[in-house]
Amino acid sequence: MIRSLAALMFVAASLPAQSVLVEAEGFRYPGGWVTDQQFMEQMGSAFLLAHGMGVPVADAKTEVVPPSPGTYRVWVRTRDWVAPWSGKGAPGRFQVWVDGKPLGVTFGASGAAWHWQDGGTVELAGRKTQLALRDLTGFDGRCDAILLTKDQGLRPPNSGEALAKLRRDLLKLPAQPRSAGDYDLVVVGGGMAGTAAAISAARYGLKVALVQDRPVLGGNNSSEVRVHLGGNINLPPYPALGAVVDELDPKRDKGNAQPAANYDDEKKLAVVKGEANISLFLSTRAIRVEKSGARIAAVIATDLATGAELRYAAPLFADCTGDGTIGALAGADYRYGRESRAETGESLAPEVPDQLVMGTSVMWYTEDAGRAVAFPETPWAIQFTDASSQHATRGDWNWETGQNRNQVSDFETIRDHGLRAVYGNWAFQKNQAKDKEKYANLRLSWVAYVGGKRESRRLLGDVILTQMDVEQQREFPDAAVTATWSIDLHVPDPKNAAQFQGEEFRTVASFGKKAPYAVPYRCLYSRNVPNLFMAGRNISVTHVALGTVRVMRTTGMMGEVVGMAAAIARKHNAMPRDVYQSYLGELRVALTRGAGKDR
Repeated sequence: MIRSLAALMFVAASLPAQSVLVEAEGFRYPGGWVTDQQFMEQMGSAFLLAHGMGVPVADAKTEVVPPSPGTYRVWVRTRDWVAPWSGKGAPGRFQVWVDGKPLGVTFGASGAAWHWQDGGTVELAGRKTQLALRDLTGFDGRCDAILLTKDQGLRPPNSGEALAKLRRDLLKLPAQPRSAGDYDLVVVGGGMAGTAAAISAARYGLKVALVQDRPVLGGNNSSEVRVHLGGNINLPPYPALGAVVDELDPKRDKGNAQPAANYDDEKKLAVVKGEANISLFLSTRAIRVEKSGARIAAVIATDLATGAELRYAAPLFADCTGDGTIGALAGADYRYGRESRAETGESLAPEVPDQLVMGTSVMWYTEDAGRAVAFPETPWAIQFTDASSQHATRGDWNWETGQNRNQVSDFETIRDHGLRAVYGNWAFQKNQAKDKEKYANLRLSWVAYVGGKRESRRLLGDVILTQMDVEQQREFPDAAVTATWSIDLHVPDPKNAAQFQGEEFRTVASFGKKAPYAVPYRCLYSRNVPNLFMAGRNISVTHVALGTVRVMRTTGMMGEVVGMAAAIARKHNAMPRDVYQSYLGELRVALTRGAGKDR
C-alpha cells in the first residue's frame, strides 16, 4: 500500500515535466469523428467516435507541443467494442498518425474494457507536432485520449481516481472548479422538459443556467435521436400550458427516424438564445453536486472540449436529465425497474418486482442511391438468416435494446448491442439474403449513435402517480399537467427473444386506456432533497404510469410548470414543497397565464 502510494506520488510529480495528454474530444479538427459523452460516469470521459456506418470517416486532427525533444512512448486509451460478445474481427480499428506518419500499431482491435494501448515510441523534435486519428472501418472506432511520455517505464492508470488525477495534472486543470456564475435556477438537461423549464423560468424573471451535455437541444426530439413529439398540449383546465412547447415544436415532424431537418435543432436553439435571462452551456456534462445539509448548493459540470470543471450555484435546481442524474448524485430517493402488483395495486404491474425497464431505441433508415451500393460483411455483429432477418429498410422505435440491463451502468453495452443489430441485419440483407437484389441500390443513410432512452431512474416526490390515478382520472388539488397518451409499455418481442435468446433487440408495446388525466405538481419535486425539481421521464411515477407520462409534449409541459413554480419559490425564498403547501393559488394563476410570449 505504501509502495503504490509512493509510485502514484512519483507519477504525479514527474509526469507534467515530461508528458503531454491530448483528450480526443478536444481535437481542434474532429473531421468526421463525433463526440460521445453518454458513458462518462462509467469510463471517465467523453471520447471521439468514428460513426461512419461502414464508410471510414475523415481524419480528426490536432497539434501539440511536446515539453522537449526526445523519444516519447505513445499510449492510446481505447477498446475493442465488440469484444464483450466475442465477435469475430474488430470493427473499431484506427491508426494514430504523428507528423504525417502512422504508428506501427493498429488501435481498437483488442481489449473488451477501456484501457491504454501501447503505441510504441516516436522521436519528437520538441516543436509543434501534428496528431491525427485515421478511421479504418467506419464502424464506431473510439479514442478517448493520447498520452505522449518520455518515461518509458510508465504505464498509465486505467480507471478511478488515479486516472482522474492523471487527467487533472497533465491538463493543468485547477484544483477547484471555476465559477460559472450564481443563478436563481440551474436546469440540467436540455431535452424538451429542460428547455421548456429554462424558458418558462426565464420569462418569469429568473436568472437561469441551462446545462446540456450535447451540442444540440431537444434530447430525443433532436436530430441526434429523431423521435417525434407525442401527446397533446393546450388542454383544460390550463389551456395556456404548452405554449412554450409549441414554440419549440419543429412542426415539420412527420414521425421517427426521418431526415435531420425535420427535427429543427436551430429552432429550439433560437428560442433559448432569444431569452436574455438564460445562460446556455452546451456540450457540458454535470458530474457531481455540492450539498449544504440536505439541499444542493451547486452542480459541478465538465466542459467536454477542455475538461475544465465549472461550478453552478443556485438556491433551486431542476433535474431534467432523464436519468435522474442530479437527484442520484444528491441522494434523492428513486426507484428503478418494475414495482410489484402487491406494492402498487396496479393490474399491469408484475407479481414480483424486477429490474426490467423500457429500453433504448437505436433507430436508422436507408435511402435509394440510384445505383448499386456495397456494404461490408459484419462477422462481429449479430448474425442473421433468412428466417431471422428483419426484412427492413428502416428501424423505428421498436428497434429497442437493454430492457434487462441497467440503463445507466450498462448503457455503452446497450447502445452498442443496438448497433450490432442494425449493422448485422443490414449486412445480411445486402450480401446474403435470398432477396438481396431488392436492397442493392439502398444505402444505409443514418443510424443513431445517441441512444433514445425511455426509462431509468424515477425520482420520488410527495405523490407517486399510478396506473389507477391515470385510468380513473383522479382529481388532485395540485393538478398541473393534463396528459393524454395511453399507458404505452414496451417489453421484449417474444419472437425476437426466442430467436436471439437473451440478445433480443426488438420490442412490442401494450396500450392501456387512453383518456385525459392529471399529473399533480407534487410529482415534480423531490421528497427528500428540498430544493430539487424534476421534469421529464424521471419524475415521480410508477413504472406503469411512466408508460404514459414520458412522451415529449407532456414532459415539455412539466418543464413549463417547473419554471413557473421555481419563480414562485424564489419570490418567497421558499422551496418546491412550499409552493404546494403555501402558494398553490399563485401557481394556479401562473398556470392559467402560461409562459408563452404573449402571456
